[in-house]
Amino acid sequence: MADTATTEKKAPSANTNERKPFKRNPRRVVKRSERAKSEFLQKVISIRRVTRVMAGGRRFSFSVAMVIGDKKGRVGVGTGKASDTALAIEKAVRSARKNMVKVNMKEDMNITHDIDAKYGASVIQVRPAPGRGLVAGSSVRTVLELAGVTDVTAKIFSRSKNKLNNARATIKALQTLVK
Repeated sequence: MADTATTEKKAPSANTNERKPFKRNPRRVVKRSERAKSEFLQKVISIRRVTRVMAGGRRFSFSVAMVIGDKKGRVGVGTGKASDTALAIEKAVRSARKNMVKVNMKEDMNITHDIDAKYGASVIQVRPAPGRGLVAGSSVRTVLELAGVTDVTAKIFSRSKNKLNNARATIKALQTLVK
């Protein structure tokens, strides 16, 4: 009788820790076409939710201000407004490409002389500062960075905190550069 217990076969337990290797379904292969990489870098400088009041209630949309540039002397500022943020950003990029300017700089990506500009209530000043790097604040820094300008000091003299106008004042200043 004792021998019958040893001769019986053990049934495989359902709690084994062995897993089958993962096998990908060959029929469900999704190939995504790669999107062409843009030559321009882009940065959002402001994004706002804008409201207009209609008879049935409030209608919301998004307003985006954006700077694009290639860090080789081309930079642009644009705005876009849409009911969705992605659409607003797309419109802002399109607008920035239309308003792109070429900046006249020296070979070392520096500016030649002091420049001042005023756009609306925004007043800025940009000065060359060899060996100091890019010293600027807010949207002025973003515009100079994406234009590829190095070794400058920028100062916003107006009390205006409007990032779009400060960026446009910077573009206006960079346009006045003469080689």
